[in-house]
Amino acid sequence: MTRLINIGFNNTIPLDRVLVILKPESAPIKRYIAEVKKSNMVIDATYGRRTRSVIVLDTGHLVMSSVQPETVSNRANNKPLADE
Repeated sequence: MTRLINIGFNNTIPLDRVLVILKPESAPIKRYIAEVKKSNMVIDATYGRRTRSVIVLDTGHLVMSSVQPETVSNRANNKPLADE
């Protein structure tokens, strides 16, 4: 059975598809996001909020989330944060 992780606003993604969780601030990541957007492989799950994490899936899709990368990682590892 596939385990799902919450990436914010009750949106979930399959944990076994996640390759990496990144912060979107660096120039190379911004260029990568722009490149993938051209191929329509970006899933925006921010609901209009600031993008705080970019999740790369093994399908080539990018999932943009307004949740911090550390929070997504902790959710994937079942480690609750003090503020959750």
